[in-house]
Amino acid sequence: MPKYSIVVPLHNEEENVTDLYDRLKAVMEISGQSFELVLVDDGSTDRTFHLLREIAAVDSRVTVVKLRRNFGQTSALAAGFDHARGDYIIAMDGDLQHDPADIPLFLEKISEGYDIVSGWRKHRIDNLWLRRIPSRCANWLMAKLSGVDIHDFGTTFKAYRRDILEQVPLYGELHRFIPALASWHGATICEVPIRNVNRERGDSHYGISRTFRVFFDLITIRFLLRYLARPLHFFGGLGMLSIFGGTGIVTWLLVEKFLRQVPLMTAHGPLMMMALGLLLGGFQMVAFGLLGEMQVRHYHEPTRRAPYSVDRVLRAQSEEHTISE
Repeated sequence: MPKYSIVVPLHNEEENVTDLYDRLKAVMEISGQSFELVLVDDGSTDRTFHLLREIAAVDSRVTVVKLRRNFGQTSALAAGFDHARGDYIIAMDGDLQHDPADIPLFLEKISEGYDIVSGWRKHRIDNLWLRRIPSRCANWLMAKLSGVDIHDFGTTFKAYRRDILEQVPLYGELHRFIPALASWHGATICEVPIRNVNRERGDSHYGISRTFRVFFDLITIRFLLRYLARPLHFFGGLGMLSIFGGTGIVTWLLVEKFLRQVPLMTAHGPLMMMALGLLLGGFQMVAFGLLGEMQVRHYHEPTRRAPYSVDRVLRAQSEEHTISE
């Protein structure tokens, strides 16, 4: 079994596949460690899979996972992680903006005993207003919300211990938040500076819309980190505040009605409706919390469903396998 697995999701990267393979192979062979390359074709419509199939046919250290359609980067990474066999897994992008020459930095830190080693694009060359400033804001906010003190959550270039990675569910676009999710399990995390180079060939698959999706994911992560195992503390807390507010208003209205003989419907009609809304909303929030507590049991059971569908898996000297999920 290989010690290291390099997992790379690819989508329409026919111009970079061969160069990426050559550079990854050279770096890992120099390291002297046993390794495998797990290359995931995330529903490419160009010649990416054709080139990957040729590479897998001549190198037994290469595994190619072909997804049935484009599921997105997080799902492609999940597919790669599930098919990786190494004790340590290194994930990176397939557009060569992550330099394979930086891999020894990750190997060094992993050998020191860290569970996760995260790349840090210390000197970014992206567009200032569309990429760097939104990314800096998102990273600062993520560090504050998660309590994980790293500078760059967004980069895919990271190394993981397999046992930690297996405890983190991946779906949506949560791959960039693996360190935050893993911190809940007590993972030790460090950063290494990596080079940030321009894409030489092919078209970028990222745009400003991804920045907005990240901010929505921040809300999800904050909830997961604090209330995953105790949702009643969140929903119940809001519900009780609403109930107390409604009860207070009702008490005051009763005092007005029976002690001061105030006609409530004419004098305080809107306030009565507000009290009713607070009470009903509060009871509903508490009910949501109780339902969430029941669902927690399903979360902790081993019933995770893969967020992807595999078309075939290629390994050297083996036939193509069609797998249905």
